Amino acid sequence: MSDLSDLIERFRRGAEMLAVATTGASNPELDFVPAPGKWNARQIACHLADSEIVGHMRFRQVIAEDNPTMMGFDGVAWSERLDYRTRKISVALETFRRIRGENYDLLKTLPPETFERKGTHSERGPVSLLDLLRIYTEHAENHVRQIMAARQAYKQAKG
Repeated sequence: MSDLSDLIERFRRGAEMLAVATTGASNPELDFVPAPGKWNARQIACHLADSEIVGHMRFRQVIAEDNPTMMGFDGVAWSERLDYRTRKISVALETFRRIRGENYDLLKTLPPETFERKGTHSERGPVSLLDLLRIYTEHAENHVRQIMAARQAYKQAKG
């Protein structure tokens, strides 16, 4: 496999990883805040779902438009104002799974040169489609690790 196909496969697995990371967690475990200022597993799952929706648009902009502008968003404000603390995790997981699947279906069929197309992010500056793919792949992987760490901290706290 090429590096690109490996990255696309890692991207695809993000939804599976999130599902596995949250499987069997009770509401108290999902809502456990591992440290002041940190998000709980429910908030992380909601953030991933909303971020993937944003990515859905960004991928399409870079593929279809010439040097589109992509606006950043304030994840903390979204968490607070969209009340991630009370959202159903099942909905967040399904949204992430569905949108990640749609993004994967689009990306896996593109010729390699398409991944060189660029847009301008309002905070990051120029980013290519390959950059976006890498960012979204690593974003899910990093947050899954955070969920696993939060679940471990919950188990240790409950002794």
